[in-house]
Amino acid sequence: MSHLTYAEAIVVGLIQGVSELFPVSSLGHNVLIPALIGGSWATDLNVAAPESPYLAFIVGMHVATAIALMIYFWRDWIRIIGGFFSSIRNLRIETVDQKLAWMIIIATIPVGLVGVVFEHEFRVLFGKPIRAAIFLVVNGLILYAGERFRTRKSLAADAQVAQERQEREQGVEQSERVAAGHASGQRAVRQAEISQAVQSDRRLTAVGFLEALLIGSSQILALLAGISRDGVAMVMGMFRGLSREDAARFAFLLATPVILAAGVLKVPDLTGPLGNGIRGQILVGSLLSGVGAYLSVRFLVRYFQTRTLTPFAIYCVVFGLGSIIYLSVK
Repeated sequence: MSHLTYAEAIVVGLIQGVSELFPVSSLGHNVLIPALIGGSWATDLNVAAPESPYLAFIVGMHVATAIALMIYFWRDWIRIIGGFFSSIRNLRIETVDQKLAWMIIIATIPVGLVGVVFEHEFRVLFGKPIRAAIFLVVNGLILYAGERFRTRKSLAADAQVAQERQEREQGVEQSERVAAGHASGQRAVRQAEISQAVQSDRRLTAVGFLEALLIGSSQILALLAGISRDGVAMVMGMFRGLSREDAARFAFLLATPVILAAGVLKVPDLTGPLGNGIRGQILVGSLLSGVGAYLSVRFLVRYFQTRTLTPFAIYCVVFGLGSIIYLSVK
């Protein structure tokens, strides 16, 4: 009978927290790492097995990751949820917050429907190590193509965002010089971050609901182990004319309801027989996953302001090809 050890929970929890938001596919890593280690790890952490306790473990990690995202973007989610309810109350969609709320809803519908209907089939059919390695290579090629073939509109959006950021930073520097104390300077920085988020949302809502639907639909590919949800959403966002920074923000906002729903819908696995005897391991792994996810999104939001997807593309291709070779000769 398969089981989950605390060592497995710690390692996989950390990997899940980081790889869920980095564009390198958490599911692909969750399939590959146990297979590469082998032994009891390959048995205990088999995502394709129908009665594996690993499924209950993944539920806990998904919920923890979604909570970490909500904590990081809590100000944004307060505005977005407020916009949703005000649009219902007023029967109008006019403000930036109202439009963004409905863009997220519309963008989430396709992957939600496909996930509910075909998640099991995708997991059993494609949750095999060698197939996950192949799709990880494909993911790397998608990320590379997303950077290599950027549209003029997306590049122009990058320039616009960079100019706005420079103006904002100059304003913060002036505020810090004028500020009487350290606390005032910190408030200026926080206000600049809030202003940056609002400006990003204004640019996002300008692209419209159809573009949001196309970007959201790209997340369906992430049902294939090895394809990154955030990665393909970012690439599609840039292809549709978003700056890299705005594409990353939209991908992270879209990930929150999708990851949370994936976890909540599978809660019976966590509370049922599959969770028996491993709830301590689930708690430890989930806590580490949540912390890893929070630190990851905090890093990536800043990273994509000035840097590209190319390093992640190279990593996916190298790790994927290496895994294919190792698993083939093992």
